[in-house]
Parts: sequence; structure tokens; C-alpha cells
Amino acid sequence: MTPNQLSIERYRRRAAGYDASAEFTMPLRRRTIALLALQPGDVVLDVGAGTGLSFAPLLAAVGERGRVLAFEQSPEMFEQARARVAREGWQERVWLREARAEDVQLPQAADAALFNYVHDITRTPQAVDNLLRQLKPGARLAIAGMKFFPWWTGPLNLLAWLKNRPYNARPADLWMPWDLIAPRCDGFERWSTQWGMGYIARGRRRA
Repeated sequence: MTPNQLSIERYRRRAAGYDASAEFTMPLRRRTIALLALQPGDVVLDVGAGTGLSFAPLLAAVGERGRVLAFEQSPEMFEQARARVAREGWQERVWLREARAEDVQLPQAADAALFNYVHDITRTPQAVDNLLRQLKPGARLAIAGMKFFPWWTGPLNLLAWLKNRPYNARPADLWMPWDLIAPRCDGFERWSTQWGMGYIARGRRRA
């Protein structure tokens, strides 16, 4: 399987229970969204939107004049996101497509982008290239994800690997999962979360 196919297969098995499992990390999701400092009227990209759990807080931040652009490659996750948009009546405010990060084409350049627990996307150069080129110069980025503990903790990193493996095709690539994005940003900042097993970061797309 390609990494994309493996990711789709893994999310196929977990899509039905995803929202319940993600409840624990909702405070971290909201904290990451806050790093975007969204303003009314902004256009924000939700990278690998999953079931659309970020839509409500993103829409609240960008207001009636703002817009959320979103894509998801997992058919099962995408269908839940599509149903959420229809149920909430967000069709005019959320642009949503079933697509891969490597080749999705956005309808307009975005002011900001949320990368919330999309490890495989942040570790794929073609995906990062495609997404960042469609953001406005100076666009604000916020990232949340898992990482390994410091190297000297040794066996603890087995826990990080085990927690990442059920969802991602690259569960061992956790040493610096932000390093494809950070060099392309100005003012990149990063903080550890979850006792060192996670991180959040922000920056601005370099012109």
C-alpha cells in the first residue's frame, strides 16, 4: 500500500467512533485554533478536516463574512464531515472536498491554515508544497500533533509510537514532525503538550 492507501484503510476502521475518541483532545484543538488569531472575514483552511470537528470553532472565529475551506481523503471521514455541514446548514460557509493533500485545489487563497493531528500530511513534501503555495504570503499557520519524547527517555517513545500507529502511515517519523513546515515560516514557535508526547506550533507563511 502507498502511505495514502494505508491511511485511508486505518481511518476506515476508526471513522465511526472517531468523534468520541477525539473528545479528549478537543481542548487542545481549540487551543491550536486560537493560535491562528482569526478575524471576522478571514478565509481559513482546515487541513485533513476529518469529520469536521473544527468547523464550528473556525466558523465562530471568522464570522458570517468568513469562510472555511476543507478537504479530507478518507471517504468515511469525509462523509461524516459532509453530513455535519448539511445538518448545520453551513453549505454557503464551508467549501468541502474529498481529496488528497498532494493535489487538492482550493477555490481561493487562505489567510490561515489549521494542521490539527495530520501527521502524514506534515511528513509528505508534496502535500506541504501544494498546501503552502495556496496560502497567502504571511498566512498564519497553527499545528498540533504527536512527537517523540526526548531521546534520553528511551522506552517511553514506544508509547508514542503505539499511540500514533493506529492512525498514521508514518508512526516512526516523530522526532521533528514539524521540520518540513518550520523553515518555510517566519516567527515559528513551538510548545510541548501532553507531558512531552505532543506539540503545538504556529508561524507565518514566508513570502
